[in-house]
Amino acid sequence: MQSALQDYIASDGIALGLDLRTSAKQEFMDTFEDLILRPRSLEYRIQFPGPTGANAVEAAVKQARKVTGRTNIIAFTNAFHGFSLGALALTGNSYHRRASASMLHGVHRAMYDGYLGPSCDTAESLRKPLSDPSGGIDKPAAIILEVVQGEGGINVPTRRWVKNIEQVARQHGAILIVDEIQTGCGRTKPFFAFEAFDIRPDVVLVAKSISGFGLPMSLVLLAPYVDLWRLGEHNGTFRGNNHAFVTATAALREYWCDEHFEHETARKGRIANKILSEFAIDSKLAAQVKAVAYQQKLIVELCGPSDEVIKIMPPLTVSDEELIAGINVLVSTIRTLLFAPNERSVDSQAPAP
Repeated sequence: MQSALQDYIASDGIALGLDLRTSAKQEFMDTFEDLILRPRSLEYRIQFPGPTGANAVEAAVKQARKVTGRTNIIAFTNAFHGFSLGALALTGNSYHRRASASMLHGVHRAMYDGYLGPSCDTAESLRKPLSDPSGGIDKPAAIILEVVQGEGGINVPTRRWVKNIEQVARQHGAILIVDEIQTGCGRTKPFFAFEAFDIRPDVVLVAKSISGFGLPMSLVLLAPYVDLWRLGEHNGTFRGNNHAFVTATAALREYWCDEHFEHETARKGRIANKILSEFAIDSKLAAQVKAVAYQQKLIVELCGPSDEVIKIMPPLTVSDEELIAGINVLVSTIRTLLFAPNERSVDSQAPAP
């Protein structure tokens, strides 16, 4: 990726192309079509809404309202979709919403899978009032969904629930938007997390990892029947970051030309899961774990409604040695805070590569 970018800059390649066609943009689009969309039988048009995930969210919501003529958007408890006003209205966390609360409108908050415990079907609790003329929920322009919630606490719904939400959207003429900004580009093994749930979203949002190199870039993937933008109706200065297109193309060709990278991600996930599942306990010590781990030169994040969940985000290219070393630090930190010291080493627990 670095070499590709250096070569592009050295050749005087266009840096900022706005909405105009450039060779770097075309090459990325062709590569994305060939390696990601076509093998999955996905027919999406690609929109470049701006540099951030929030730009993608704003564009998708704006398009859904334009297509349907409705204003109401259904978002879920513990959802996170960004900090600009439209995206923030969809976000559930009151800490982030507080400063702009008076300007956050047009959203109905539905309950995510498991929010009321495993015995309550929250998909049905959404379907019922939407089907009732006196249910009190305006017909939605869109339902926006994270198929795995990130900032909300790494919440994984059942396949049945996700399929039911898709059916609710279809039943009531709502655009189904799947936010893959944190889960896309292989973070959950397949390129798109929604692949594991056997659904076909109308709109898919991709950002963060898509450039492969940390350069600002985001995508809105639109089913053709949703792409009703008129010329220049939604534009912006930094939609044409050609440096990001170059590194994104290099990343796709390097890691998504076959199934090896996806299988490796799954294998490393099994290593982490085998070790860390032992320590997945209901604890209020997450902040302390984060602080102590940082002193040991390991950075982890917190998520969940009360920052009670520890989130680890190693690069998907991490080596087994690096992965085990990081997990060792985390486990020893947890043991220091919760358990008796001098217990067995983590290395002996790791499955063979």
